[in-house]
Amino acid sequence: MSHIDSREAILNQSPLATATVAWPPLPYRRPYPRHIDGLGTTLPAWPGAVKRGFDIAFAVVTLIIHVPLLLAAAVAIKLDSPGPVLFRQRRIGLHGRSFELLKFRTMQDRPFSQGPLCQTCRHDPRVTRVGAVLRRTSFDELPQLWNVLRGDMSLVGPRPHAPGTCVGNTPFEQVSDCYPLRHRVRPGMTGLAQVRGWRGQTDTREKLLRRLDSDLEYIATWSLGTDFLILLRTIATLWRNAY
Repeated sequence: MSHIDSREAILNQSPLATATVAWPPLPYRRPYPRHIDGLGTTLPAWPGAVKRGFDIAFAVVTLIIHVPLLLAAAVAIKLDSPGPVLFRQRRIGLHGRSFELLKFRTMQDRPFSQGPLCQTCRHDPRVTRVGAVLRRTSFDELPQLWNVLRGDMSLVGPRPHAPGTCVGNTPFEQVSDCYPLRHRVRPGMTGLAQVRGWRGQTDTREKLLRRLDSDLEYIATWSLGTDFLILLRTIATLWRNAY
């Protein structure tokens, strides 16, 4: 199979069957599995170990460097509104297992409502004053470095979704048969979909499929170089689409 034919095989497995949005072509590594026959990881052992080692080293160094800012954010959150400093929520991770994701609390501490999970929207009235600043700078995401150290997440990968999140009244996992494939790798603090601009509220089927398309392309074309490029591009997109 030629490089071009292999690339087509990858794209034909994506929910949109297209390589959309502006992003430099990524080198082909391996095709998506033809069938959803399990949720084993697709990353090779040695490069996967290097990726994990980099995740741990980066998380430790970043947490140490940001200790003063983390403490300042915690104090500001407590002074701004009643409630815990950290927001905890179950998310779906590697092999479809759930884990508790950590973020700085950026919204009013209110009981969860019944029914489909309500996503944060632009100009959401539940967001606090301090929370608006943290969300705009993506600083609220830094506690997820603890999730990285625990092995729940990676620095780069598909963003983890909360169980029960819906597009309209349709759960994410029912929008596409390819959806479980995104759980073949650890979820990430950032990812290919995020640096392409598919970040924020996923309120339409088209937006979810665009994200899923990027997630599956990332898995199929994964390399350490790709991770590094996505991390660099994340810095440039911190102020876009966050709210």
